[in-house]
Order: sequence, then structure tokens, then C-alpha cells
Amino acid sequence: MSTLPPVGDPGGPLRSRLGRWLREPLLHFLLAGLALFGVYRLVNPAAFSPPADDRIVITPDDLHQISVVWLAQGRPPPTPAEMAKLIEAKVREEVLFREALALGLDKNDTIVKRRLAQKMDFLAEDLGSLADPGSEELKAWFDANRDRFARAPRVSFRHVYFSPDRRHERARADAARALEKLQGKPADAAGAAALGDPFMFQGYYPDRSFDQVATAFGPKFARALFEQAPGAWRGPVESGFGWHLVWIDELTPKRIPAFEEIEPEVKQEWIAERRDEAKRKAFEAMRARYKVVLPEAPAPGAK
Repeated sequence: MSTLPPVGDPGGPLRSRLGRWLREPLLHFLLAGLALFGVYRLVNPAAFSPPADDRIVITPDDLHQISVVWLAQGRPPPTPAEMAKLIEAKVREEVLFREALALGLDKNDTIVKRRLAQKMDFLAEDLGSLADPGSEELKAWFDANRDRFARAPRVSFRHVYFSPDRRHERARADAARALEKLQGKPADAAGAAALGDPFMFQGYYPDRSFDQVATAFGPKFARALFEQAPGAWRGPVESGFGWHLVWIDELTPKRIPAFEEIEPEVKQEWIAERRDEAKRKAFEAMRARYKVVLPEAPAPGAK
């Protein structure tokens, strides 16, 4: 009696494929993600509830602001199609913003905190918007704050340079001898420059402040220069480069301009001060509503 060959298990290939799927890492990842999503939904049901206000209202002011931003980029007025895209972009921004708030993405975010604090600071500044001061009020404020508007002294000078690299220890003595030759001679005396050495920068510096001179030659040179009287060769004066003979063409001492010269500047300073004061008071009022709790200091000797 003949026998038929054994028939294979028809479910075998299916079980084999199922086993491979169950061992697939991607499937494990998806299942873990679904589990986390479910847990989050249980813990934060409000994030998946319909919003309390599901309306996004675009006002005429919104349309005006959209147009202003568009035109500020140097473009022609938006076409109806372009305006529709701009409105949709604003709606998209609002939707994402509301959903982010619903998910609590604004919590414990340093960047968001700083941005909101900055906006509150701007708000306090807006509260400090002030009417223009009267001329008498502004003049009285200027008189009480005159030193804030002092103009630093300025100098115009030329110099002859004596290089320590070339002359070594003789640089200062050579400068002193050259000064004797220049006594009583004008600033543009023939051969004055030939008495010294080539200088890598300028030979003449017009209308410089103390800080500018100090930056170029060093504070010691600047202090000595501003102590000299104009109209004659002076020196030797030491700088970071070496020794110099100097001729001061003009020296403008520190002065406070008359109110009429700088009234617009005074007004800007007055407004800035009033705004700072308004912001300070606004913050103090907000600050007074909070109590700051700091961690306790460790006991002496505690580790």
C-alpha cells in the first residue's frame, strides 16, 4: 500500500513571518510610542480636549498690520491671492501657538521666559510715554544736569618723532637738542621733520579727543599733551613709540554747551530718564506682589 508524502504545515510560513515581525525593532519602537502617547493622554487630558475658544478672529487691525509688514519689505501692495496666503500664515501661527500652550510647551522654557519678560519691559516703557516737556521745564532740568552734557576737551597737533629703535638711549637727548633748534620757529618750519625719524602713522592729528589720543599714543602721552599750551614746540613727550616734540595748533578745553545749542539732545535725555523712571516704578509695583524664597544657607562646617 503506497503512502502519500507528508503534507507540510500550512501555517508554518505565516508563523515564521509573524515571528520576524514581532522581533522587528521598529515595531517595538512604535508600540512604545503608542504607550507613551496613551499615558500622556491620561495624565494631560486637557491637551486633547477641544479648546475653550475655537475661534481665530482676524480683525481689520490684523489685516492692516499684515499689509504694513509686507509693504515695509519694499514690495507692491499684495494681490488678493498673496493676501490670502498671508492670512493663512497668520492663522497657522495662531494655531501652533495655541496648541503649544495647550501642551504646556511654554513651561520652564528659558527662551520663552526671557521673551515674555522682554515684552513686559516694553509694556512698562509704553506706560512711560510722556508728553513733550515745556521749554521752561526742560531748561530747568538741563541746569540741574549740566555735567551730563559736558564736551570733552579736544586737540589738534603735529609732532616730530624720535625712535628708540634707531637712537637707543640717545632718543630723548636728541629730541631735547632738536627742541632747542625749533624754539621760536613756526609749526611748518623748514627741516623740522628732518630732525626726527620716520613715523609709521600720521604726522598731523586734527581735532582729537583725549580718548582718541590715548588710543593712538598711550594715556601718558595724552595726559602730557593736554597739559601743553598751544602755539609753540613743546617736549620731549614720551609715548608708547618713543619720544616726540609736539606743536599744538588748537586746544579746546572741556566745556558745557549752552542750552540753545543742544536743546534736541537735552530733550532726548529728559525723555529717556522719565521712561527709565516709569519702568522702574512699574517693576517695583509688580515686584511687590511676590515673595522671594531662597534656599537655606548650609550650616557652618557642613559638607
